[in-house]
Amino acid sequence: MFRITTDRTPRPNLLAELGMTSGSKPMVSLNELTYKSGTEIYGEKEPADYVYQVRTGAVRKYKLLSGGRRQIGAFKLVGDIFGLENGSEHRFTAEAVVETTVRLISRHRLEAVADNDPIFARNLLRMTTSNLEHAENHMLLLGRKTSLEKVAAFLLEMDKRLTAAGVMALPMTRLDIADYLGVTLETVSRVLSQLHGAGVIDFCKTHREIIIRDRLRLAAFDLQASMIVN
Repeated sequence: MFRITTDRTPRPNLLAELGMTSGSKPMVSLNELTYKSGTEIYGEKEPADYVYQVRTGAVRKYKLLSGGRRQIGAFKLVGDIFGLENGSEHRFTAEAVVETTVRLISRHRLEAVADNDPIFARNLLRMTTSNLEHAENHMLLLGRKTSLEKVAAFLLEMDKRLTAAGVMALPMTRLDIADYLGVTLETVSRVLSQLHGAGVIDFCKTHREIIIRDRLRLAAFDLQASMIVN
């Protein structure tokens, strides 16, 4: 595993540094690790001993399917927490999309805090429910009939999570997007070109930097596959 350790010594921190509220404000130990692009953070079926938060960069969670195909289940972006499992093992592999720094905390420590802190326990439940909601939405996304609807839904999701100063800077590649949506790389490129030609989106310095010109029209494509009028 290729990684750069930025903080080898656990330091006492408040859970608020992870964006978690609590009543008792317990001190916890956080580590920071930086992973190079494409480096595995943890593997499927490995012990789920730690919970992670993205500090910089981005993480993809995926499964390898029969025939070697990859299905990406989620992208974790700055501030997102991941690795909190229902069982004792990870169900997906987590990998750095670009050079990524994560904070990690012992899962047992989080569970101990939750046992004695009702406010934190509710906070942890909301996080778990949010992850479940994303999984359900992704399942619906994969069941959409058209590639246009899928790509439109993806752009709207990333618009909410990534857009700064009017520009959506995607850390993931078009292949990542394809594996997230369950379509081919060629399909993603074709639909993005269609949306660009229709004036719905524009590209900035690179094709990973996208400006949404017409959110209402993009949202309409998300609801149903409308005919693009050039």
